[in-house]
Amino acid sequence: MDVLRSVVVLVHIVGFAITFGALVAEAVAARWRFTKLMDYGLLLSLITGLVLAAPWPDGIHLNYVKIGVKLTILVILGGILGMGAARQRRTGVAVPRPLFVTALLLSLSAAAIAVIW
Repeated sequence: MDVLRSVVVLVHIVGFAITFGALVAEAVAARWRFTKLMDYGLLLSLITGLVLAAPWPDGIHLNYVKIGVKLTILVILGGILGMGAARQRRTGVAVPRPLFVTALLLSLSAAAIAVIW
């Protein structure tokens, strides 16, 4: 059971890496656009995060405040990605840089909370 939980943690980290990596790649290329890859990484993080929030195996102590904060960040990040992508489709131009940087910082802060807290 511990191995299965470790695999879910690994997939959760991969979900973050996909989201954050896609954001960094767009920023480095100075395109400032939200992509479907970011959405997929966020969805992967959400699904695996919900699985990890279940108290399995026995003996795992969960920090529900930390889980709530990370879930809040994920929902806000999802909203920003959704609004930015809708704006891109409607206008055909990249999202404003402050919105893009906010998404990047939210993604990074979720990882920081996971590691530091």
